[in-house]
Amino acid sequence: MPPSDFKRVIAESPYVFIIGVAGDSGSGKTTFTRAIRAIFGKDLISTITTDDYHRYDRQERKDLGVTPLIPEANRFDLLEEHLFDLKAGRSIQKPVYNHDNGRFDPPVPFHPTKILIVEGLHPFITERLRDLIDFKLYVDPDPDVKRAWKIKRDVEQRGYSPEAVLAEMEVRRPDYERYVEPQRRFADAVIRIAFSKYGREISENRNVYHVTLCQNEIGRTIKNIDLSIDLFPILSLAQRNFMVEFTTEEMGGREMGALTFDGELNYTVVRKLERNIEIQTQVRPINLVKNGAYLTAGGIAQLILAWRIINRRIAIESAPGVAGGE
Repeated sequence: MPPSDFKRVIAESPYVFIIGVAGDSGSGKTTFTRAIRAIFGKDLISTITTDDYHRYDRQERKDLGVTPLIPEANRFDLLEEHLFDLKAGRSIQKPVYNHDNGRFDPPVPFHPTKILIVEGLHPFITERLRDLIDFKLYVDPDPDVKRAWKIKRDVEQRGYSPEAVLAEMEVRRPDYERYVEPQRRFADAVIRIAFSKYGREISENRNVYHVTLCQNEIGRTIKNIDLSIDLFPILSLAQRNFMVEFTTEEMGGREMGALTFDGELNYTVVRKLERNIEIQTQVRPINLVKNGAYLTAGGIAQLILAWRIINRRIAIESAPGVAGGE
């Protein structure tokens, strides 16, 4: 049985739970931890980006002719040391990489919260990093989606031209395939994103994508409660396209369950999913959708990921000393 007030239990527990999120630059890594951030809030959750642990600034990389994706361009030894200290409840002086100018700002004090998200290119690249991380997520958008997202982000937020973004992506691609993509085999869950089968326009205009959540089998859940999807409101109340599909597939020598969503689910269906998560985890309230609104396929994947992560954290609390056990 889960504690009756799991947020309080987490706040009072000495355990620092680390979620690792890996993927290429501009792949939407932050998006898929949005639900867990919303559920637990900024008092319990903080984030470290592995970009802060680059060894070289932008100009130095240009002079050396290297990308930040190669291991030698990063200080993984320092990241390992810092995650070890944070997991032990100790504060660190965290480096800061400034994406606006491509240089390093002075280090800043960083204090551990009870849930720490580590996201970036290489959170699973060493065995020690993998051992320190309790839940591993890999975000893997389709190349066309990643290209569109990265152009939008780097043009609007970082002042690049579309041509410069595309040229940089092409230069980085071999290093991504060699050093970043192989980390996918260590993930507990993999998110794949493609443009919606209902048309690219709905993806670009309403943020509706074809999203597949691949997961390892869950060893146990806290209670025997299913995350059921109610067909009645889908059949009788839905006014927008939606699909769900489950398959099994081999990934990196493992068989994983692949749950695919596309389109938008209405409030009645989503609220039932939220209530089931509340009942099973005793984490309340979970209100990611306003009354009458629709939740996209990506939002549904976020919600199921949040449920999976909460189950992992409760399992640790239920069996002290068994880090990451389900």
